[in-house]
Amino acid sequence: MQLKLNKAAIIHAKRATRKYLNNEFRDKLSQAKISVQLCALALLFAVIASSVIILFRLMLVWAEQYTHSDATSFNNVLTDWRSYLPLIGALLIWLLSLLGSKRYRRMGIAYVLHRFKIHYGKVPLQSAAGQFFQALIALVTNFSVGREGPAIHLGAVSASVMAEKFKLPDNSVRIMCASGIAAGIAATFNAPLAAVLFVFEVIVREYKIHYFFPIMLSAICGAVSSQIVFGNVHEYDLINVIRIPLDHYPILLLGGLGLGCTAALFNHSLLKVTAKGQHWPLIYRLLIAGSITTLIGLVLPQALGSGDLAIHEAISESPNLWFLIALLLGKMLATIAAIGFGVPGGLIGPLYGIGALVGAILALISSALFPSIAPYVGLYTVIGMTAMMGVCLSAPLAALVALLELTNDASIILPAMFVTIPAFLVAYQGFNTSSIFIKQLEIMGLEYKVAPMNQGLQKKGVRVLMNRRFVVVNDDDELLLEVLKRAEGRPVLVRNADHQIEMLRLEIQSFEDETTLSRHLMVGLPDSATLNEAYEALAAKRSGEVYIYRNTPNNVIGVISWANLLQEIRSGQL
Repeated sequence: MQLKLNKAAIIHAKRATRKYLNNEFRDKLSQAKISVQLCALALLFAVIASSVIILFRLMLVWAEQYTHSDATSFNNVLTDWRSYLPLIGALLIWLLSLLGSKRYRRMGIAYVLHRFKIHYGKVPLQSAAGQFFQALIALVTNFSVGREGPAIHLGAVSASVMAEKFKLPDNSVRIMCASGIAAGIAATFNAPLAAVLFVFEVIVREYKIHYFFPIMLSAICGAVSSQIVFGNVHEYDLINVIRIPLDHYPILLLGGLGLGCTAALFNHSLLKVTAKGQHWPLIYRLLIAGSITTLIGLVLPQALGSGDLAIHEAISESPNLWFLIALLLGKMLATIAAIGFGVPGGLIGPLYGIGALVGAILALISSALFPSIAPYVGLYTVIGMTAMMGVCLSAPLAALVALLELTNDASIILPAMFVTIPAFLVAYQGFNTSSIFIKQLEIMGLEYKVAPMNQGLQKKGVRVLMNRRFVVVNDDDELLLEVLKRAEGRPVLVRNADHQIEMLRLEIQSFEDETTLSRHLMVGLPDSATLNEAYEALAAKRSGEVYIYRNTPNNVIGVISWANLLQEIRSGQL
């Protein structure tokens, strides 16, 4: 008998300990503070996100073995079936889009930004398959798109879906989403620091210390995963970068002005095409993009792909100026057609190709006037890549660090910074340019703006503020007054006959000096909600309370009042 009692006590103690640890775990995640729990989860989800991206890259490498063309002459290009891959790819992408629901056709960086800002980074799992295979087809069939688009989308999906499976608080889901994106970018480019800065500059758009460490850990995980599978490769370390003397900086200033004008022209053209084709049927848009890409490829095959072929031509030993100008126009047109008409893929790779061509063209023109510039063509190409990415995506610091990691050469830092400033000023002030992603959201009619106060409330979960001392009773009018008297100031919640929760109050009628009981229906929120949901539920009346439940509305675990919420807002800690 004693043994049975001891076993029951042990089981009860284990359950109580598990419940306590679970509650403490969720309480930590609900806070807007750095914690071991947050970092551990980010690292776990980063492993999953990195694995998905590594699988994507391996499939891309395998497929490119069969689609890579070695044709160099015009006649060979015309007769090679691989020259017509963009048209085949357009049809395959359209067929794949028919297999899924229309609700989940949206994809790409702009869509992820919308989900991050408005929906706590919860990206639907159903959109992952479409992004994975459609982006794979787009890259394999030589559309002018980059790898970072699918990396960001798939990284966000992997981390946010896992966070929802673990039923994490919504404020933590958003951090996990950002961490998954960082892991995806780092696993794609082997550039962990650039991944961190890109997430902060483009996705999060603010710096918070409790975001920084989970995102940094995830980027490390992504980079390590890439190095284990593909080696410690820096994609552009073969570019011959020579430190430029200070007396060349006036020429760099003029180059910055040229890059700013080119970036502004590209942004405005891309957004105009995007707006024009927004309401066209998908099959029309894809066929137009495929036709334009195919025609450009027949004449300038170096203009196709993510940008590596264009970069190779820009840094070749004796590039022809007119050929580079034609290649630049072809690359810009191919990229605008692909991204503008909705071909799934990223923009960074093509921007690198365009920037490299602009930099090489500026170097060749300058070397005709000043022959001493000739040895520095490699540096000019890297500077052009940095400025184009930084200006078009409104992410100058991420662009600078990305090229620093990809070239593995610190000598680009000072000249790239020097060129980026005039390029930004010309594009953003002279031509009223904006970030491509923000403008894409406006064209698609997707929300992304959140008021500062609401944004602050979203950073904390309801478990941080809820009152855990309360009483829940069943509906019995004869006992309610007695319960309220014995509650000693604790909130009294009544579960009525319809299984709804009501707040019980004792109101004093001053003109009769009598007390009456009043009951008000309460809104329930899951314990994964943030303070912003509590604010929205109470803001209309600017009074009242909401109850917090765990798993089901019957399991009430806390109460938040308008007064407590207002005090939290006024504390200035949001």
